[in-house]
Amino acid sequence: MDLQSLYASLNQWMDSFLLWISSPAFYAQLSLALVALVLAGIFSRTLKKHAPIFRQAPESGPLLALRKKVHGLGDLVFYLFAIVALSIADELSRLMQQGDGLTRVMQGLAILFMLNAMVRKLVSSPLVALVFKWGLLPIAALHVFGLLNETVALLDRPSVSVGNIHITVTGVFRVLIFGSLLFWLGRLSNNAGKQVIRSQEHIDLGTREVFAKLFEVGLYMLVFILLLQVMGVNLTALAVFGGALGVGLGFGLQSIASNFISGIIILLDRSIAVGDYIELEDGRSGTIRELSMRYTLLETFEGKDIMVPNESFITSSFVNWTHTDQRQRYSLNFSVAYDTDIRKCVEIVREVVRSHEQVMSGDDLPFEQQPDCEICGFGDSGVDMLVEWWMLGIDDGKNRVGGDLLLMIFEALRDAGIVIPFPQREVKILQPQ
Repeated sequence: MDLQSLYASLNQWMDSFLLWISSPAFYAQLSLALVALVLAGIFSRTLKKHAPIFRQAPESGPLLALRKKVHGLGDLVFYLFAIVALSIADELSRLMQQGDGLTRVMQGLAILFMLNAMVRKLVSSPLVALVFKWGLLPIAALHVFGLLNETVALLDRPSVSVGNIHITVTGVFRVLIFGSLLFWLGRLSNNAGKQVIRSQEHIDLGTREVFAKLFEVGLYMLVFILLLQVMGVNLTALAVFGGALGVGLGFGLQSIASNFISGIIILLDRSIAVGDYIELEDGRSGTIRELSMRYTLLETFEGKDIMVPNESFITSSFVNWTHTDQRQRYSLNFSVAYDTDIRKCVEIVREVVRSHEQVMSGDDLPFEQQPDCEICGFGDSGVDMLVEWWMLGIDDGKNRVGGDLLLMIFEALRDAGIVIPFPQREVKILQPQ
């Protein structure tokens, strides 16, 4: 085509365009489109004014992140109403036999503006936003203006075959766009789903975490399978390969699989929970700070972390001090001289123990939980005394109840003139020389 022919075609197109915009059909369509946009603006403003989720940004309450996202979508309400109103205007224009060119174009532009706004509002990843803007929006534009089929047919012509897989430009774009869309939707669904699971306060923390983790794993497996379908991979062959790989991993990663299953069992049967004080079979002890799918983290009072494989809690015994009851009983021993008024000593020690703020005492407690002091034996140097008391929590770390009571008892006995004996030897010389 030479320049003269191109110039003639442009002149012909310009004449047709000028004839169209000066026709009554154009002004009828323009009037319908303007009325549709005005009505969309009125409806969207009314909805945002009366709907609580759009009227004010949420600051607290359940599902806060999800409600903030919905509030941010308030700007899309106008585009949604505009698309619906322009669809109605398009039908009216055709019923009036005025054509549908202008209303269809404006409806397509409204769709493109809404998609662009959705990308800006919802997509935080720059890479995914770039794929959407330069991949999804052009496809939507081609579909709106009726050019998608011709463009796809043109891009499908150059292709490369690798085995049974045919790679085309359209296929590459489809994988990039739908892959990004699937993983973006998967991430949004994962965050929303885990937030819903973790907000169920009637379920304990450990069970919530395992359900959240299983939900995440299952969701991304589903996204991966859908992406393979988009790529055209035969899932039957993949299932055979996955079975063989699973057998190999079962033998090689048996210990990891055992700890993983043990972690699920622990979290579901609620035998231990975060915050429990655990004493292991080998004597190590600490407070549970984290329950993962492979190990349990114990924090000792010395500031050390003990990572215990979950399998240990299934195959060996352990002591859980605080799982069902935070109340614990402790005792300490001391001795007094044989010439001590024992009854007076017992009353003094009981009052001293009751005066400690962390010791459980009071008339409302059962007799067996009251602080007590009694004789437990007769030693070589004095009378052995036993002190018992109950408290909430573990007597170590941030608590120093036992040490405090020993000091308080020592000071009280000293003030009362009661002697704490120490080992003595009396030597008698039977045959002096």
